[in-house]
Amino acid sequence: MNNVKKSFSIRDMENLSGIKAHTIRIWEKRYNLFSPERTSTNIRTYSIGSLQKLLNITLLYNNGYKISKIAKLDESQIPMMVKEIVAQNSKKSHALNAFKLAMLNFDQSLFQKTYNSLLVERSFREVFYEVFIPLLNELGLLWQTATISPAHEHFISNLIKQKIYIQTEKLQFEEPTKKDKVFVLFLPENEIHELGLLYINYEITLRGYKSIYLGQTMPMENLSDLLKYYTNIYFVSYFTVAPTPNELQAYLERFSSILELSPDSRLYVLGHQIRHATADTFPDTVKAFNSIEQLLESL
Repeated sequence: MNNVKKSFSIRDMENLSGIKAHTIRIWEKRYNLFSPERTSTNIRTYSIGSLQKLLNITLLYNNGYKISKIAKLDESQIPMMVKEIVAQNSKKSHALNAFKLAMLNFDQSLFQKTYNSLLVERSFREVFYEVFIPLLNELGLLWQTATISPAHEHFISNLIKQKIYIQTEKLQFEEPTKKDKVFVLFLPENEIHELGLLYINYEITLRGYKSIYLGQTMPMENLSDLLKYYTNIYFVSYFTVAPTPNELQAYLERFSSILELSPDSRLYVLGHQIRHATADTFPDTVKAFNSIEQLLESL
C-alpha cells in the first residue's frame, strides 16, 4: 500500500467532497468531526479515514440532515444512515464517492463491487450517463488542482474503458441490421483520449449499425483506404487535444478533399478543440457536435 495516497490537504478535502474548506474548518472546530494531523510547518493533513467520513457526512448533509445532528451521531451510525439513504434513494452520490475512493487507493475490487451494484438497478447506458460522465467531469478539476495524479486518472479511466469494451463485445455477436451507413471511428494523429469515442462506438453498435473502430492516432492517408470498400462512410472523431486550434481548419479541409472521392460520405467531429472553430467555416461534408448526446440524436 506504499503507493496509496494516505494524507490529504484541506484543499484536497474540498475538491473531493464539494464542501468548502472554510466550512470543513468550522465543522472541525465547532463539532470536532475531524482530527487532522499537523505537519512540521503546522499545516493540516487528513487521513483516508477522515476523507471517507467527510464524504459520508456530505451525503447526509445534502439529504437534509443538519450538521449539528450529524455531529451527535456515534461514529458507527454515520455509515449505517448512509446505507439507508442509498437504499431508499438514488445510489448516484454514494457511487461517485466510492469510485473516488477506489481511484485514490487504486482499489479495483471496490470499483468492481460499486459498478456491479449499480447494474442491479440500472442499464449500462444509465450508469455511464448518470455516474461515469459526472465522475469524469470531476476528474478534470481534481487533476488540474493536483488533488490526484495522472496515474489516478489513467487507473479509473482504463477501468471504465474495460466496461465499455465488455458491453460492446456483447453486441458484436449480432450482424448489423442497418445498411444505409457504415461508421468508422478514429482519433487523429497525436490524439490518445479515446474514452468518449469508445462509448460512441458502443451506442452506434447498439443501434444496429456496422461500426469499424480504428482507435488512437490514425494518419489521415490511412483512412482514405476505407473508401475503397464502402461508399457511405460516416467517419466519427473526437478532438480533445489534436488537431490544435491553429491546425484545425486545415485538417478539416484536407479531410473534406479526401471525401470528394465518396460524395455520400461524411465526417462527424466533436470534442474540446471544436470549440475553437466556427461552424460556418466548416466544409459541407463536415458536421460538428457539442456533445455525445447531440451526435447520437442525429443517428
